[in-house]
This record gives sequence, structure tokens and C-alpha cells, in this order.
Amino acid sequence: MADSHTPTPRPEPVHLRRSPAHDMRAAMEQACTAGPHRVALREIPFVAQLGIRAVPGEEAAARIERVVGVTLPAAVGTTSGDPDGLHCVWIGPDEFLTIDVSRTHVQGEAEAAAAVLDDDRPGAGRTAGQVVDLSGNRTVLELTGPSARAVLEKGCHVDLHPREFPVGCAVSTLVGPVPMIVHRAHEETFRLLPRSSFAQYTVRWLCDAMLEFRALSA
Repeated sequence: MADSHTPTPRPEPVHLRRSPAHDMRAAMEQACTAGPHRVALREIPFVAQLGIRAVPGEEAAARIERVVGVTLPAAVGTTSGDPDGLHCVWIGPDEFLTIDVSRTHVQGEAEAAAAVLDDDRPGAGRTAGQVVDLSGNRTVLELTGPSARAVLEKGCHVDLHPREFPVGCAVSTLVGPVPMIVHRAHEETFRLLPRSSFAQYTVRWLCDAMLEFRALSA
């Protein structure tokens, strides 16, 4: 008798991906609180990120900006673009990180952006710069709510008062013992970008720091 078994389609590799904080989803949900002291934590997984090396104002920067679709910020602590879409964070005088929290990364986009540095049109030529895909290097953790700042202040090594750290500000610093980028995307929204290998530890640290506000909301 013919075998009537229908083979189960094998999933594409993309469906097998697990984000750095995947195993901490339940802990993040449990740590969230409601009410006047509310605070919530979630991971935005597989965010598109490009590392850029170029000097703002020079030809390489101009070429990269045209292809990537965002200008490079001009000073330490600043960002450019849409905080809820494509934006760029200042890392160093000639180092930047573009982040698009509205989508996952696309294979080959870094190579396409880097290709403009080697322009074979007459009079164009090569320029010194670099674009690399860093999407797997860091994950994005989003902390929101009126108590978000108070949670971070338990271990963040920079002054988070709005006078010193306004909306749009982003710096490389420590939260607890973990180095990461801290970005104030909105008044009550902070995005944290630790290295992927530190994601679960960072979530545990944040969940522990959020416990106080669960008690206040009880």
C-alpha cells in the first residue's frame, strides 16, 4: 500500500532564529508593572544595524548618507533620523551606528552601502570609509514608562536628568557592569543596546531593578 504520509515542510532558517533575549520573554512580562509607577521591558529583536566609519562633511560620509538614507550626527551624545524607524547614533568622531527599529536587517544591505565608496564614475573614485553589518552584534531592549528612568538610575553611569540627557540623546556607557548604548528615544522610552552575549544578564539586572515598582503598584 502506498505511503500516505505527507512530509512536513522544513522551515526556512529565518524561522529558526532565536533572539539574544528570547529565553527571557516570560521574565520581562512578569517584571512589567501598571499604574502610576508603571514600567515595561521588551526586546526588539533582529533590528537592522550598520556600523559606519566616515568623517562627517567629507565625500565618503556624503555618499554613505545618500545610500543609507540618514545623515550622520555631528556631535557626541547626538542622534539623527526617526527614533521609531531609521536613525543614527554618534559613537565616535568618525564612527556611527545606524539602527532601524521598524524592520529586521536585509542580507547584503551593508555591501550595497559600502559599494558607493568605490565609485567608478569619471572623476569620482574611491573614498576612505567603511560600512559593515552589525545587526547580530547587539540587541535592542526597550524600557518604557514613568519609572523607566528611575530603574536605569540604579546602575547607569551617566546623569539621566532631562537637563543633561534629553530626548534624542544617546551615549556609550555602563548599566550595572555591562557596557552598552543608552538612547532616550522619547520622554519615557529608553533603548538599551548591549552586546548580544550580555543580553540575558542585562534583562535579569533590569528585572531585579524593576521589582521595587511592582511593590509600589500592588
